[in-house]
Amino acid sequence: MQNQFQKHIESEFPELLSQPFIIATSGGVDSVVLAHLCFNANLDFALAHCNFKLRGKESEKDALFVEDLSKSLSCEVFTKEFETEKIADEHKESVQITARNQRYNWFHELIKTTPYNFLLTAHHLNDSLETFIINLNRSTGLKGLTGIPSQNKYIRRPLLKFPKDDIRSFAIEHHIEWREDQSNETTKYLRNKIRHQVVPSLMDLNPQFLSNFESSLQKLQDSELLIEDYTNLLFKTLVRKKGEHYEIDIEKLNSFPNQKAILYQLLEVFGFTEWDDVYHLLEAQTGKRVSSSSHLLVKDRGKLVLSTISNQRFEPIKIDEDQNNIDLDGFKLKLNEVEKLGDFNSNVAYIDRSKLKFPLSVRSLENGDYFYPFGMEGKKKLSDFLKDEKISPHLKSSQLLLCNGNGDIIWVLNLRTDERYKVSPTTEDILKIEILND
Repeated sequence: MQNQFQKHIESEFPELLSQPFIIATSGGVDSVVLAHLCFNANLDFALAHCNFKLRGKESEKDALFVEDLSKSLSCEVFTKEFETEKIADEHKESVQITARNQRYNWFHELIKTTPYNFLLTAHHLNDSLETFIINLNRSTGLKGLTGIPSQNKYIRRPLLKFPKDDIRSFAIEHHIEWREDQSNETTKYLRNKIRHQVVPSLMDLNPQFLSNFESSLQKLQDSELLIEDYTNLLFKTLVRKKGEHYEIDIEKLNSFPNQKAILYQLLEVFGFTEWDDVYHLLEAQTGKRVSSSSHLLVKDRGKLVLSTISNQRFEPIKIDEDQNNIDLDGFKLKLNEVEKLGDFNSNVAYIDRSKLKFPLSVRSLENGDYFYPFGMEGKKKLSDFLKDEKISPHLKSSQLLLCNGNGDIIWVLNLRTDERYKVSPTTEDILKIEILND
């Protein structure tokens, strides 16, 4: 395995031959073998160990073991303790997610503040198979089926081509000691259940399953690179950057076969998960929108508009009686008096002008806001209304409101006007308010 490892480093990770790096070391067999392989190859490295304080004295013994390992390998060691359970409780997230975030945040800090340029993790071929099955179970695209990437920014994973059995055999053959984490044996967690129940069953069906998987994985990764190249070409054809947002031309998109697949490839990197809702935007009325945790996708006539969700507080803007065009954050409001009602969509509101008291204002949602939704009886809290409209919680703070001079909400932009300001048969002056993208 040592010769295979060194050839693999020379061909796939030549930067590790001349630049120093850190090995993430738990004390388990995988990371300990990786450290020994690098030591035998005369590479320049340090160890880094996270003590998540989840296993009492066993966690302390793991930390001491890694410190002793660094002495035997004559390398520097970094250790850090984390109050994992306390932080997980404060953030209301799982211990596993908290530990992962703590670990990689610290690793990032080490790379920035030490002379070491890369971080090596000991993920192996079995880990990649487990990740493949987990992603397949969750429903995923091609990227989710390509396993764990061998490198990502400053992270390198040189053991991904090696099966777990080879790593363990190397340790036994060379009398290498390691620490066993008993929590890895429980089937409480999905990954462990796959590791101890699903993968052994697959190996029983075909002893060559793991090597066949490695070959299939390579084909999937090659296909992903090909699709990435094609997606880059499509991006230049279908997408136009305009100001701070991007526009996708629906007519051009529809001229290609497999529109849904193309849309997925164009938007997957922006964190969208509700793909049926995204696809429905192609046929939806203007103003319909779908959001991810970071981006907003809005149907605007013949295009889809993609913009970043801003966490900054919107400063209220006043609208005087003689203003017809108002510049807002990434779009405009256009006010015109019209003789009759026109087409209805989420970007347009028709208001009885006689009921307005200037100056009007545009502002963000505030606690306690309420209005009288058009077509409904009685008032409703804005928070309840947005929940009913399935507006994601992270979007609520960026929801804008058009308000009357007396404080009433006239229009929840892109969603619903207020019943009190509707145009009736007796209305003489109709004000059309339209949202226009920059």
